[in-house]
Amino acid sequence: MRPWAPGALFVAIVAALVVVPIAARREVAAPPRGAATVIVLTANNEQIRSEFGAAFERWHLERHGSPVAVVWSTPGGAGEIRRMLEASAVAALRQGIPVGGSFDVLFGGGAYEYEQLSKPITVDSGGASRSATVLEPIRFGEDWLRDAYGDGLLGGRRLFDAGGHWFGAALSAFGIVYNNDSLSRLGVPAPTEWSALADPRLRREVALVNPAQSGSVATAMDTILRREGWDRGWAILRRAAANARSIAASGPRAPADVSQGEAAMAICIDFYGRYQQQAVSDGGAPGRIGYVDPAGRTAFDPDPIAVLRGAPHPELARRFVEFVLSPEGQRLWQLRPGTEGGPREFALRRLPVRRSLYETELDRFIDRVDPWKLVRAEPDARPGFRALVAPLFVAMAVDNRALLREAWDLVASHPEYPRDGRVLTAADAKDPHLRALLEAFDAMPAVPAPGGARLSLADPANLQAVGDGWLRGGWKEAALWRTGDPPAEAFRRILAAEVERNLRHVIELAKENRR
Repeated sequence: MRPWAPGALFVAIVAALVVVPIAARREVAAPPRGAATVIVLTANNEQIRSEFGAAFERWHLERHGSPVAVVWSTPGGAGEIRRMLEASAVAALRQGIPVGGSFDVLFGGGAYEYEQLSKPITVDSGGASRSATVLEPIRFGEDWLRDAYGDGLLGGRRLFDAGGHWFGAALSAFGIVYNNDSLSRLGVPAPTEWSALADPRLRREVALVNPAQSGSVATAMDTILRREGWDRGWAILRRAAANARSIAASGPRAPADVSQGEAAMAICIDFYGRYQQQAVSDGGAPGRIGYVDPAGRTAFDPDPIAVLRGAPHPELARRFVEFVLSPEGQRLWQLRPGTEGGPREFALRRLPVRRSLYETELDRFIDRVDPWKLVRAEPDARPGFRALVAPLFVAMAVDNRALLREAWDLVASHPEYPRDGRVLTAADAKDPHLRALLEAFDAMPAVPAPGGARLSLADPANLQAVGDGWLRGGWKEAALWRTGDPPAEAFRRILAAEVERNLRHVIELAKENRR
């Protein structure tokens, strides 16, 4: 048998290490005598787990006449779960054993994660090629799908996978949660647009989450880039990152910081923002926390559910998916606790994906928002944005956090930089020195490509090629990174070095101007 390459061995070791602690984090309650179990892997919060777990157990007993217990596994955010499942699949394929076998259902996380898990993973080992997807396709009848999804589209976005790998279970939008007390103290108005995050008066007052660790935040940042445009979108994200007091590892952390007064604003998925708004209001401080979807600048993303390959309880897995997509399951997202068909204890504040509920029960919703009336087509549907969000953000805001803050302080304190929250770029700056500072501050990295070329990430036309070449292994024969070196890690180091050079240039320009 051919020995594993160092990178492959590392993946297998990581897979072995992560699966053990995940099993220890299952929330196991003593199931009823004779009850079967369905094991659900999820990034969803405790309130969602509690309501859907109890409701499915009731539904199953009524519908199928037998008790069942839901066992939850909660290892982290959607991005972390995807990487864990991919690593586990690679290890299984290399060993020639079946993929999966530990979990039945994957529930929650953005559509991007599920789209990646729907793609075959192929491994060459011992002269043989083995391939499998992490998700197991399941089939529902056309009438059933039409009843659940209508035409299956929302603003041109598919709500379920045509191949049956995943099905949208809820809809997510993205916006800004804010603390009105903090904004009043700072003299900053309540946000209405994404650009509010870039206001220099918010230095050390923005809470962000690392998109490499949170799929929902990566999608939110991708939404900003698509709605604002690549250049302006990164200008906003770069200033927001420079304003950040913290960059957390999980999606709920940033809105929690806002509700506690630790930050004034944060990017978040809609239901995290609405949940904090409601929790603070219920706690006796109505109006202190606000949440806004920037008008015409957000997007609706399906939050899916899927059956995992090798599910130990495949029939129960399918039934769990069926329940979540049924009217009984969908009502849990928006009805008030204690009302007929609603959750028992927690207001979940998610938007259902089942379109018929908006026609028959919208007046019972807590949030009377109809996505089909609000959605707009994406202005820039080019591929390539989403895959580059995390590596670019990490290189800019994590690897160079101190330099980014220092450079932004120099730019924002320039006498000609506006104090009213506008996003000023080099093209708008009249002062030559400020224009030079902004050119360096907003400069995008250029990365190596085959044949000695360098492709600038300032040009959106290069994004697909760079993503395919560096992040999907398309340029593995071009000797752009060391053998055995994970290309994504090498790519991040190159980006970080380029960003560092640009930020140091900002600092040097500021020093020269003082001389």
